[in-house]
Amino acid sequence: MPVMKIQARHPWNVTPQEAIAIQKALCAEIITSDALGQVHYVAGIDVGFEASNTITRAAIAILSFPELKLVDHVIARLPTQFPYVPGLLSFREVPAVLAAFEKLNIQPDLLLVDGQGIAHPRRFGIASHIGLLCDIPAIGVAKTRLIGEFSEVPNKRGAWSPLTYKGEIIGAVLRTRTDINPLYISPGHRISLQTAIHYVMACTTKFRLPETTRWAHRLASGKESDIQRALMKNATQKIFLQ
Repeated sequence: MPVMKIQARHPWNVTPQEAIAIQKALCAEIITSDALGQVHYVAGIDVGFEASNTITRAAIAILSFPELKLVDHVIARLPTQFPYVPGLLSFREVPAVLAAFEKLNIQPDLLLVDGQGIAHPRRFGIASHIGLLCDIPAIGVAKTRLIGEFSEVPNKRGAWSPLTYKGEIIGAVLRTRTDINPLYISPGHRISLQTAIHYVMACTTKFRLPETTRWAHRLASGKESDIQRALMKNATQKIFLQ
């Protein structure tokens, strides 16, 4: 039995114009203040593609918090139905992510999604989309900028500069390591920017990316043999294989 209920708010077999209308309608429901309880489990979510992009491969890694030990992971594959359109990636990727959620043994308390939250032209990136449909606090953790302007970020771990767009702060450009390019953090749903920064830093150890993202990326894009080797290194932890 699935451990969580996912809201079916709209169809996925839509045109790009219909997808934009859905984003505009749902963005009004996004909460950018803190509406989260105690965090015991954090999830990393990433998506890759197989077979010349005809198969969408979604991965979710659940880590204990604050220990950051892997306790559950799932992979789901679905045929890719939506074209690649910047700003509409959730319509291409989220169906597989939701299929992965249905396989989880543990419900996460917080989602760290590889992509944008409200740092999006319609304030409804993939982290916002997943957070709203799953009704779980979510953070967009992106490696590249989609929109917005920012000033130079001090070269110090934990330093950040506001990411602004049309006079509004939509995220933070956060340096998770000294001498390393920053990440683009934005609230997805049910979390404030300051709290989002706090949890991203709490999930980041000695690498640029949070451990949630690192595990999810391995699962979403790595070869099966690479995944098994990574999991064997984690062999002292309790892992539920899907």
